[in-house]
Amino acid sequence: MEKMKFDLRLYVLVLGIDPLRIYLSKEGLARLSTKLYDEVNDDNVDDMMMHLTNYAVNKNSTKFEPNRDENLDAVGHKRSLRFTLRYIKRIEGANPDVVMD
Repeated sequence: MEKMKFDLRLYVLVLGIDPLRIYLSKEGLARLSTKLYDEVNDDNVDDMMMHLTNYAVNKNSTKFEPNRDENLDAVGHKRSLRFTLRYIKRIEGANPDVVMD
């Protein structure tokens, strides 16, 4: 998002393995890096703020923006899954249902 790496944190509940029964929560998070992504090269290969999305790493960045209000899910370096799926549809033109399938 916004040219930063991100990952999705999705929550599942496994109720059985035979038969396999897995339920995916409708809630989740997208965690963003705090530095714009640039193709990996010798100069940036060790830049953790660009390549990692971990809170433990990015909270130390001067660019880190914490989330202060759960209703403002488009702000900060943790975004709601709901916002992320809307973003994927609006900006990337992809079908969020296909992404989640």
